[in-house]
Amino acid sequence: MTSQVSSPAEHADGAVVGEQRKPAGAKDVRRLDRVIIRFAGDSGDGMQLTGDRFTSETASFGNDLSTLPNFPAEIRAPAGTLPGVSSFQLHFADHDILTPGDAPNVLVAMNPAALKANIADVPRGAEIIVNTDEFTKRAMSKVGYAASPLEDGSLDGYSVHPVPLTTMTVEALKEFSLSRKEAERSKNMFALGLLSWMYHRPTEGTEKFLQTKFARKPDIAAANIAAFRAGWNFGETTEDFAVSYEVAPAAHTFPTGTYRNISGNLALSYGLIAASRQADLPLYLGSYPITPASDILHELSKHKNFGVRTFQAEDEIAGIGAALGAAFAGSLGVTTTSGPGVALKSETIGLAVSLELPLLVIDIQRGGPSTGLPTKTEQADLLQAMFGRNGEAPVPIVAPRTPADCFDAAIEATRIALTYRTPVLLLSDGYLANGSEPWRIPDTDELPDLRVQFAQGPNHTLDDGTEVFWPYKRDPQTLARPWAIPGTPGLEHRIGGIEKQDGSGNISYDPANHDFMVRTRQAKIDGIDVPDIEVDEPSGEATTLVLGWGSTYGPITAAVRRLRTAGENIAQAHLRHLNPFPRNLGTVLKRYDKVVIPEMNLGQLATLIRAKYLVDAHSYNQVNGMPFKAEQLATALKEAIDG
Repeated sequence: MTSQVSSPAEHADGAVVGEQRKPAGAKDVRRLDRVIIRFAGDSGDGMQLTGDRFTSETASFGNDLSTLPNFPAEIRAPAGTLPGVSSFQLHFADHDILTPGDAPNVLVAMNPAALKANIADVPRGAEIIVNTDEFTKRAMSKVGYAASPLEDGSLDGYSVHPVPLTTMTVEALKEFSLSRKEAERSKNMFALGLLSWMYHRPTEGTEKFLQTKFARKPDIAAANIAAFRAGWNFGETTEDFAVSYEVAPAAHTFPTGTYRNISGNLALSYGLIAASRQADLPLYLGSYPITPASDILHELSKHKNFGVRTFQAEDEIAGIGAALGAAFAGSLGVTTTSGPGVALKSETIGLAVSLELPLLVIDIQRGGPSTGLPTKTEQADLLQAMFGRNGEAPVPIVAPRTPADCFDAAIEATRIALTYRTPVLLLSDGYLANGSEPWRIPDTDELPDLRVQFAQGPNHTLDDGTEVFWPYKRDPQTLARPWAIPGTPGLEHRIGGIEKQDGSGNISYDPANHDFMVRTRQAKIDGIDVPDIEVDEPSGEATTLVLGWGSTYGPITAAVRRLRTAGENIAQAHLRHLNPFPRNLGTVLKRYDKVVIPEMNLGQLATLIRAKYLVDAHSYNQVNGMPFKAEQLATALKEAIDG
């Protein structure tokens, strides 16, 4: 969905406020500046679809938003169990926001397991909408409820709305020739309709979506639309929901432009396509499906009209091998994976370092080690990206900070790969990949020119005057070697993993040559032109710097805003380039008495910072598969300031 937004401005994360108005003959309408909603149910209840549709309508309405899908790794976890709970959290506002929110103002619980798995995150006074039809003795005992939480007083501190969602959905669809089981599947659309009424969300987009999604099954499309409308009408007519809410569009938050809601993996896919077009190179993806990176393969496979070719290989090694072969042949070679796949691809990444060919290796990080937590997020592949190859095999590392920023990060990684003839590792993660936010669609003239010149003929003259092609004769500025397309007359040269002789590319076992080549490849990476790191410090009086990378940007920035609102002075800086680091990073770090580095690992960036700059950086770490909460970070940073 797209929308037009104008007039730039900046706001802090606001609190929910209550301004009531009551049009004649209507229910009370309360205006809020932001809301956090969490849909939760069984992994077969369609919570991700429900959340996605609510998000799309919210984006089309013009709110700023941030989402957090959270689902089991199993394709179909046991029904009604805690491990089988799937949830989708959406934070939307009339101002600039950065995170999916710490705690939901509204929880929609489709069954006892969903309630029990999420109630600890719900603050007192929040609204809970419960599907009472699912609170049977068997379902409650399955998750450890000895008595019904709807009756034992344990929910007295909340505003509970008991709604027989299943029964009402079946009743609304009785005119359709559906079995009860088929009708029950539409209860998520009933819930979506109810929430759409509560928060004045547009409905046309969802109805069009359902018509398109079930175009081949018109009865199913009509049933889902009927359930959606029934939920809306229930909210409008029932006395249990006496108030509805309005969250105005974020009209003063963003620069003028056309916006759409976008997830990190979709933004990354679009960034790769844009980069290939700006480079005037065909895009080739060699990949093996792996959570949470598979969406990129799925998306790119739809865009053959842009010169994109996708190859689903038999394993991770074949995927990167094909991508490297495509790079040798003159394409923009890309391979996508997650942490376990990077481990399998490490030898071929080392080969790409030796061959000095442009290759994008995209790692959508997840919880590990081994299979670990496939659907949960983590930032624990940084040291693997930095050092996870045999020998001295330096690779540039780029990390996006938000879902929309994945677009720009893909273009930046491409620039480095093509300019310096090197594989580049792009480190996204599950939080960015699956989360979404508004993205301003750029004009093509805003994108950089990434075109490259292939080698055309001899580039070196031997002592006897013979003109030859030397595949490792370097550009004096970038140290990049020529990119020679196979089959070009006169450009025949050797490739392979054995060490090259400087210049000629012949096989060499000479110790001095090896030393020279190792140092030259390192110097090429060290010399990559990356922007200086920018420090956000309005007061100029801060003694504490919080340094982050990747997806911690949103929670860190939200925490810093809270501290500044409370009168604290604190500086913030965020790294996009992790190898090489920005040239001014050491100078920046030494300006502060304290440096705090929050990471979703056990301190990998902190280890690198302490080793390179001899700065006593303090780690604040979390590895529970979830992103940081802003309040949690704010508390930790306040302790660092006061300590």
